[in-house]
This record gives sequence, structure tokens and C-alpha cells, in this order.
Amino acid sequence: MSRIKNTLTTLAEQKRKGLIPFITAGDPSPGLTVSLMHALVAGGADIIELGVPFSDPMADGPVIQRASERALAQGVGMRDVLSFVKEFRSKDQATPVVLMGYANPIERMGADSFIQAAGEAGVDGVLVVDYPPEECEEFAASMKRKGLDPIFLLAPTSTPERIAQVGKIATGYVYYVSLKGVTGSGHLDLEAVASKIPEIRKHVQVPVGVGFGIRDGATAKAIASVSDAVVIGSRIIQELENTPQENAAEAVRSFIAGIRQALDEKA
Repeated sequence: MSRIKNTLTTLAEQKRKGLIPFITAGDPSPGLTVSLMHALVAGGADIIELGVPFSDPMADGPVIQRASERALAQGVGMRDVLSFVKEFRSKDQATPVVLMGYANPIERMGADSFIQAAGEAGVDGVLVVDYPPEECEEFAASMKRKGLDPIFLLAPTSTPERIAQVGKIATGYVYYVSLKGVTGSGHLDLEAVASKIPEIRKHVQVPVGVGFGIRDGATAKAIASVSDAVVIGSRIIQELENTPQENAAEAVRSFIAGIRQALDEKA
């Protein structure tokens, strides 16, 4: 059983919801990334999404774009990201790590080389924003052979055909984008999310995480009432932007601990 499946299965047995925070590798500085990952776990994260910096992150709003720009300005690339994961694994063998990014850095490295290196580093899953599920069955199969989970996005505009295709090849979990638009934008419509999740579950057997627009404990708890996990990204990056680097790990731990507490509160 993969670390992701084991984690989400255990949470379901405990009747608890998953907390999946996102940070961009190398932001605000490469030397902080691993300590931030440990801080997320200390705050109550169940799975970490680690963003691979990219120069044209088309699905991301200005907050995560800035994070990518800061990391790239400091020379952080895919091999650095994998080294962060390897260093994290030296102290944490339990928490799943999902790389989230775009096709170009993987293509530059070569898909087979990337999959091999990711597995060796201790990565558990990979979400490639611009790999359409209809065109990457071979990539997904190669990942599964190395014990990695291919994770896919679904959106309010996803057709039944697209959802069914994702259901065929996704493992780990699927990431439902709760808003039309980019990360960090818009206003969450819980009713709209709640109406889409059953449609997804008709075709998808793995847990459903929901992200985009979750900014605090109240919205996280509301989304968790209709999903298996919540994903929080832009709000954490904003926390880092507004905090001196020497206080960054504690600020992130404290913020995530507040979200964890809200998710675990009994109704």
C-alpha cells in the first residue's frame, strides 16, 4: 500500500479529513524548504504538496507565481526539489510528498529519468497540471510501476468523459479545483462543490481532495464536510511573504495547526 493510500485510508477509518498544504520548493529560500516541510507536519499536515518552480505556471494566481519567481531567481530546479525530498525523508519516512508542477521540467529531465529519480528520492505522487489524462496513460503506468501515484486535477467544467478517464488512471487521490480560474482567486461556493463531488465519485474510486479558495479554518471545515481532504496553498505562501524568514517555520506550523484544529472539531 502506498504512503498516500495508507494515510488517507487511516484517516477515513478515524472519520477524520485529510489536510494537504502546498508550498513552493525553494521559496522563500532553498535553505528553508525542508524545515518548512517538517513544520507543516508538526502543525498537522497529512500529505505535503511540494510545488516545482516553473516560469509560466498558468494555473496559478499571482501569489504562487511570485513564489515560483523567487525560487527560480535562486536557481532552484527539479533536481534541487528532489534533493529537498530526499533530505526530508532522512527524518520523516511516514508523511507522503506529492510533487505538483508542469510538464516542461519533467520533459527536460526525461520522463523515465524523472520517475526513477523521484522514486529514489522518496516522492509518493506527482500531479502534472498540463498533462491531460487522455494523453498520459503511459506516463501514469510508468509511475505506478515505480510505486508512484499519478494524481490529476478535476474542475467545475470537467465533463463526465474527462472524469471517467481520470477515474481509470488516477491513484492516491484526485484534486478537485473548486473554482473556475487560478489559485488564490474567487469566492468558494460550497453548494456548487457539494453538487459536483457525487458526480466525481460515480467515476473515481480514490479519495477526493478539494482546493483553491480555502483560506481559513471555517472554509476548510465547510469543504471537508463534502470531501475527503482539503488543499491549501496560496494562503500559506502569503503567510511566508508576510513573515521574516527566521520566523517562517513557526508561522507555517501555527497556521496549519489552526486549520487542523478546525478540521478535527466535532460539529
